[in-house]
Amino acid sequence: MTSANTLAAVLQDKGWMLATAESCTGGLIAAACTDLPGSSNWFDRGFVTYSDESKAELLGVDPALIAAHGAVSEEVVRAMAAGAVRYSRARVGVAVTGIAGPAGGSPQKPVGTVWFGFMVDGVLTSEMKRFGGDRAAVRRATVERALARLLELLDKPDG
Repeated sequence: MTSANTLAAVLQDKGWMLATAESCTGGLIAAACTDLPGSSNWFDRGFVTYSDESKAELLGVDPALIAAHGAVSEEVVRAMAAGAVRYSRARVGVAVTGIAGPAGGSPQKPVGTVWFGFMVDGVLTSEMKRFGGDRAAVRRATVERALARLLELLDKPDG
């Protein structure tokens, strides 16, 4: 059973909906979820907020956070995850922002750097991962990690 299938079963058992807020993956997490028949029972909506302006307009991310920390940062991804839940009917949100490459990296944030934000039943968490490979590999690994970590968080007794 794939992570998306397992996630679907867990969310349906809880009666909860999921919303996604994606930058570097451009909607691939939402696509992985909505590839499944019946996903409308547990998937509410996906926000593809690639530009800084869209993060502010659609998710309520404070432009000052982006200016101070950059779009690829813990502060911004946490605001994205919170915004995905706030502007949806979901109780669970996942957000990703990163540098998929091949360009755009820096010594502080090399290509492959991805920040993840998770809002599960009011609890906000985040993590950063660095993935190797080309653009497609970074994006694929980001989708896999996002779904796997959501499952871990939903499996917790308070999740």
